[in-house]
Amino acid sequence: MGSPRSALSCLLLHLLVLCLQAQLGPGSRPAFLGRRGACFPDPGRESQGVSQQVTVQSSPNFTQHVREQSLVTDQLSRRLIRTYQLYSRTSGKHVQVLANKRINAMAEDGDPFAKLIVETDTFGSRVRVRGAETGLYICMNKKGKLIAKSNGKGKDCVFTEIVLENNYTALQNAKYEGWYMAFTRKGRPRKGSKTRQHQREVHFMKRLPRGHHTTEQSLRFEFLNYPPFTRSLRGSQRTWAPEPR
Repeated sequence: MGSPRSALSCLLLHLLVLCLQAQLGPGSRPAFLGRRGACFPDPGRESQGVSQQVTVQSSPNFTQHVREQSLVTDQLSRRLIRTYQLYSRTSGKHVQVLANKRINAMAEDGDPFAKLIVETDTFGSRVRVRGAETGLYICMNKKGKLIAKSNGKGKDCVFTEIVLENNYTALQNAKYEGWYMAFTRKGRPRKGSKTRQHQREVHFMKRLPRGHHTTEQSLRFEFLNYPPFTRSLRGSQRTWAPEPR
């Protein structure tokens, strides 16, 4: 605690401040109150420092949030199922899943083994691909080899669809990041450990099977026929009727 003399000094200083404020007008403040050693420090500076500390906050990273949510299987959203073929840019044929669990890109357009059913796994672009004829899922083992499984619930059977700048699609494995589904010019599968996104072997084009029609009904415009009505123009009567469609 301070001495009685210092307390008396502060009281006198406080009275002096009140007198100066009364002379200078409302809202004024002497300049010496904010100096070090004054009995009444400037509260404005302290509050300003606190506000600066409060306002400095890191903005939320939306990209990181989407990346984290994409790694988790979505159990709430509705599954989107599509049917198409994967046209390989290198072999010029389509990816097929055979009954002997072999996978290659040597199928012709409209081949029943080239018909693929693609199921969404999350709200993003992660999908599971299986052959419509065999029901086997396209997966990738730890060596980067494409294999077929009857049960595609594992993360090694999930691929991320990446739309490239040249409008081709690359399929990156969700478990082995950086490894892609790829085929050589002869249609043979290539190991994922030897693939890169810019290589032609990983580029595919989605195509509908021959003779396959989309289940979505085309939107049709309906024209409504309104009864004729009259309109007065400069005192004359004119009848307007809709033109026949």
